[in-house]
Amino acid sequence: MNIHHFFDPATSTLSYVVSDGATKDAVIIDPVLDFDAVNLAFSEGSMEAILAYVEAEGLKVHAILETHIHADHITGSHRLGAKLGAKLVASSAIPDIQSTFKDILSLEAQETDGGTFDVLMEDGDQLEFGSLTIEAIHTPGHTPACLTYKIGDAIFTGDTMFMPDFGTGRCDFPEGSASDLYDSIVNKLYTLPDATRVFVGHDYQPGGRDLAFETTIGAAKTANKQLKHDTSREDFIAWRTERDGKLNLPRLLFQSVQMNINAGQLPPAGSNGTRFLKIPVLGA
Repeated sequence: MNIHHFFDPATSTLSYVVSDGATKDAVIIDPVLDFDAVNLAFSEGSMEAILAYVEAEGLKVHAILETHIHADHITGSHRLGAKLGAKLVASSAIPDIQSTFKDILSLEAQETDGGTFDVLMEDGDQLEFGSLTIEAIHTPGHTPACLTYKIGDAIFTGDTMFMPDFGTGRCDFPEGSASDLYDSIVNKLYTLPDATRVFVGHDYQPGGRDLAFETTIGAAKTANKQLKHDTSREDFIAWRTERDGKLNLPRLLFQSVQMNINAGQLPPAGSNGTRFLKIPVLGA
């Protein structure tokens, strides 16, 4: 199994292409659609890098997997899926996220049945894409619709768990839960074999170190700075809650969520033919 990473420095996001070298079957995890928040313009440089790799390796991409509804970047899933004829895969809890943000942002036309995605996976579900078998592990906490994907001896954790020197995902988004995140990591991920490879969804390069995106369950259990295998639930919840209370909202929160609940599609055009993204005024 080959795992090739792509890093978007603007959002510190890791995307992955996972493939079988013999059969050329492949899936893509968490692709990025580039967005210029100043000029309100989209571009496809990050996607083009993935497409160039897929073409150079002669890969057959069966599916694009979303670990969760991202709040810090816009997904390229819809555009890549259309280009590659690949299915879009996400958590079965996606309708809950769609419903939540339909209410928060008053998105009258927003569908809440998850139908933008082709496949909605539940905890323990397995899908076969050619010679690749994908297992879904429901890991809520950062959001209620987070999935970790297990492929062979590797897992892809999205924002649930980062490199040991950075820690875990924040839990202050709607319906996020530090208690759920504790259970997801300690009672699910940390029960996997220590040699299981872990590929994270972001790397913020603390201290200015070089990019790092791969660790192991064994290393996480003993060295994760926020949640080791023997960290108590009470201590983690208290620390995570205090920490999250001091964080600013992600820079692209509302733009990202509006598009990502629809796999990266823009909302329908208004009566004047222009498409709009809503930005609520908070604390006015």
